[in-house]
Amino acid sequence: MTAVKIHLLSLFLMFGLGIQAQTPAIYNELNEALPEESNKEFQFIAYFYNHVINTNVYPTSDFLKGQVVGRLFGQNTSTTSDSLRPMYFEQRILPFFFYSPKLFDGRVTLRASFEIDFTWGDGSYSTGGNSGGAISSDFVNLQTQNLEVELIPVKGWKVNLGLQRMYDTPYNPYTTFFEKMLNTSYRLNYWGTDAVGVSVRKDNDFSSFKAGFYQLYENAIQLDDDVQLFEFNYRRRLNTKLNIGGSVYYIRDRGNGQGGPSIIGQGLNSTLAVFNGAYRFPFGSTNYKSDIAWLGGYFSYNDDILSDNLFASGYFNYNLGSTHLKPNEVWEKGPTIGGFGSNLRLGYRYDQTVNDIVWLDATYTSGDQNGIVDDKYSGVVTGNSWGTPAALHVNHGGYLLFPHANVVNRYIAAVTDISNMGLGISAIHVNASKDIIPHKFSTKVGMAAGWSNAIPAGGGKFIGTEINAKLAYQLGVFMSVELHAAYLNLGNFYDSSIVNGGIDGRPANPYTAFISFKWLMF
Repeated sequence: MTAVKIHLLSLFLMFGLGIQAQTPAIYNELNEALPEESNKEFQFIAYFYNHVINTNVYPTSDFLKGQVVGRLFGQNTSTTSDSLRPMYFEQRILPFFFYSPKLFDGRVTLRASFEIDFTWGDGSYSTGGNSGGAISSDFVNLQTQNLEVELIPVKGWKVNLGLQRMYDTPYNPYTTFFEKMLNTSYRLNYWGTDAVGVSVRKDNDFSSFKAGFYQLYENAIQLDDDVQLFEFNYRRRLNTKLNIGGSVYYIRDRGNGQGGPSIIGQGLNSTLAVFNGAYRFPFGSTNYKSDIAWLGGYFSYNDDILSDNLFASGYFNYNLGSTHLKPNEVWEKGPTIGGFGSNLRLGYRYDQTVNDIVWLDATYTSGDQNGIVDDKYSGVVTGNSWGTPAALHVNHGGYLLFPHANVVNRYIAAVTDISNMGLGISAIHVNASKDIIPHKFSTKVGMAAGWSNAIPAGGGKFIGTEINAKLAYQLGVFMSVELHAAYLNLGNFYDSSIVNGGIDGRPANPYTAFISFKWLMF
C-alpha cells in the first residue's frame, strides 16, 4: 500500500472512530470555497517544434535552400535522388500573446501571434524569414501571423478586426482545436491561412455562422486593382452527433497578378500558382480580371470521436466564375470557370481512446484535360493561387502524396493543391492507429494511393502509392517525441516531363524519416 493510501486511511479512521485530535491547518483550507478561475489580463501560449530529418527530397537551386513550398518536381526546383541523402535539423516556435483588460470585463481581447523558423546552421547576422540558426545568430527573423482585436458587443456575438485566421470553417479558430478544423467543414482545403479584414460571428446553442471581408492585396490605393474575399459560413447542429452546414465564398480579383510573394506575383496567371501546384491560367502578360464564387455544403458525425464508435465528415464544393481579358484597349470575355471538389472521411473507434481508430479518407476533384482551349476551365481553384500556401490538405494520414503538417521550412509533396495543377485528383488514404499504453505511447500505420483525373502529355494517370508509419510517446502534458517514416512509389504520371521536372525517365522514389519533439506550453 502506498504512503498516500496509508495517510488517507489513517484520516478516515481518525474521524470515523471519533478520535479527538488537532486538525492540521492545511485540512481546514479544504473547507473553504475554491478560488474562482484565474482572470489574468495578459496570457502567453507557445508551440515549440523541432525535428531531425533524413530524406532524399531537396531543392537544386541555391536560392531556395531556405523556405521551400510547393509541388514536388515543380518550379520550386525540388527533386529526389537515389544517391544523395540530405539530413538536417529544423526548429520552430509559435508564440501567442493575449491581452484582455479588466477594464472591459473580458469583452475586448488583443491577440498577437508570431513565428520563428530556421534550419540549424543556416545563417546569421542578417534579416528575413525562415533563417537564423547559424553560429552567433543575431538574425532578425520574427514573422507576424496575427495581430487582431476581438470585440464582444453583446453576448454570443464576436467581431474580429485586423490580421486574423482566415479558415474555411464555421468554428472559432481561437477557441477550437486545430485538429477539429482539419477534420470538419472544408478541412482548410480551400482557405487555410491568415489575412487582414473584419469578420463577424454568432455562436448559438445549436448553430453558428460567420461572415467576413478580407483585403488580400491592396496595390495602388488610387486604382481599382485589388483582391478581396467575402465569406459566409453557417453550421447547424441537428443533434448531439450530427452537424450540417453550407457556405458561400466570393473573390473579386482586380489585381492582375500584382503583389504576391517576392517577384512571383499572385492570382490566376501567376508563378505562385505553379509553385503551389495549382492551375496557372495561360494569360501571359494580358491584363485580366476575375470573379469567382464557391458554393458548398458539408456534414460531420461524431467529430470529437467521443459519443459513438463511428465518425464521419465530408463536403462538396463547387467553384464557378468568369474572367475578362484586355489584350488591347477593350475588355473581352475570357474563359469561364466551373469545377468541384469533394472529400469523405469515415472511421471507427474500436477501443477506449481516440487514438484507437481506423479511418478512410477519400478525395475527388474535377480536372481539365485541355486547360482553357475550349474557353472553360473545369478544374478546382483554391486560395493557393493567391497565397503560399493559402489552402491546406494535411490531415489525411499521409506524408508525401499530400503534404504533412509536421513541417518547418520545407512544405513539399506530390500534390500540394487539391486541383493537382488543374488535372484533378482521385486519392484514398487508409490508416489505423493504436494506443499501446493509453494516453502515453501510440502507433499508427497507413497507406495511400492517388490518380490524376486528366492525363499529362507523355505520362499516365497513376501518381503513386505511399506507405507510412508513426510512433509517439507522451513525455508530459502536451509534450511528445515522435518517430515518422514514409515512402512513395511513383507511378506513370511521372513519365511526363511536364510534371517530373523536365528529366528523362521517372525520378527516384521519394522517402522521408524524422524524429520530432513537440511541446504546447501554457
